[in-house]
Amino acid sequence: MKTYTSFEEIENDLKLHKLERDIAWEELKLVKGELKEELNPMNWLNSILKFSGKYGFMTLIKRWIFK
Repeated sequence: MKTYTSFEEIENDLKLHKLERDIAWEELKLVKGELKEELNPMNWLNSILKFSGKYGFMTLIKRWIFK
């Protein structure tokens, strides 16, 4: 436990803790926004289309080669 010798030390420590809390809160909001964007159905659709495009292209090539 820290021992304070003046009110100024206490105030500085309180300001430091408030700033740390504000930074953590902003980071949490950023993570929330990123998660919300990742869970967006349009992102899922985009990923599915990319995968199906690659898979379809590979299937066409295999059929063309082994014909």
